[in-house]
Amino acid sequence: MNTSEFLFITKDKAIDSASFTWQTPSNIALVKYWGKSDPQIPKNASISFTLNNCHTTTKINFSKINKVEKADFELYFEGKKKDDFKPKIAKFFERIQEYCPYILEYKMEIHSENSFPHSSGIASSASGMSAIAMCLLSLEKELSPEITTEHFNKKASFLARLGSGSASRSIEGPLVVWGEHPEIKGSSDLFGVKFPYKVHPIFEDYQDAILLVDKGEKQVSSTVGHNLMHDHPYAENRFKQANENLSKLSKILQSGDMKQFINLVESEALTLHAMMLTSNPYFILMKPNTLEIINQIWKYREENDSNICFTLDAGANVHVLYPASEKEAINQFIKNTLAAYCQKNQYICDKSGYGAKIL
Repeated sequence: MNTSEFLFITKDKAIDSASFTWQTPSNIALVKYWGKSDPQIPKNASISFTLNNCHTTTKINFSKINKVEKADFELYFEGKKKDDFKPKIAKFFERIQEYCPYILEYKMEIHSENSFPHSSGIASSASGMSAIAMCLLSLEKELSPEITTEHFNKKASFLARLGSGSASRSIEGPLVVWGEHPEIKGSSDLFGVKFPYKVHPIFEDYQDAILLVDKGEKQVSSTVGHNLMHDHPYAENRFKQANENLSKLSKILQSGDMKQFINLVESEALTLHAMMLTSNPYFILMKPNTLEIINQIWKYREENDSNICFTLDAGANVHVLYPASEKEAINQFIKNTLAAYCQKNQYICDKSGYGAKIL
């Protein structure tokens, strides 16, 4: 596993102060990863749709200081100092200082905000960590202007992964693979890569409505959940299944076979939760309304010969996936039927997007 290409070699310029702002999206995995080894290496490859409207905007102000032992930073979330977020960011900076030694020469002031409600149950670590990584790479490019766009994105994904595994999939879009897979050219456990094949037109501009079933803090963190895969009785079969499913999905995305897409994506979501149900200690992240929504989706699909389907993250919320051609009818169905199962009738309409943007 060669990480040497991500080491920072030379400084061509001296920069006393700088400021960068990036907007980076969340993403939703179609083939899930659940289980990893240190440092943030996935046990199987995964693929996700990059989202468009659910994003984090992060600005980092860098001011030159005498070199310190540990990253010196302040963190503001939605205008307020957020000291309870600091340990996670501090650990991230510790992991990356080997690759970004320049962070020890700057005082960093980080200002971050989400386009979606905090604690809405939407994974904000993917968008949050990738936004910080993009700001760091912007400083690196100022220090070494010869960095190519390809290296910029690859290293940003590599760094983001060290903060949150799924953050590696939030740099580019609309479909990103993270994890080494024999059928995905250039794929790696160290960073995400854009899906390398031409996608059938039906998967362009794909819609994702996120139904906020439970906006509370998850009772089991993703880190704890991933660790429970170490001694899981079905872990090895699951990793094998996920890699086989990615092979199948690769063909489906190119052929446009909607029936197979629906079957595979829903099966992946339910398998993820089956892993939680069968780990020790076991846990359930779905809520009664999660199941109500799934049953309503199945009923609607059958009655309307629709291509609607669902996927789930490690939580209670439901991502409703559907092609843009069905947008009007399905948005009406969500409003009239599914919204009633959401906390305070809240849901977010989103779609596939193209990754990080500098502001």
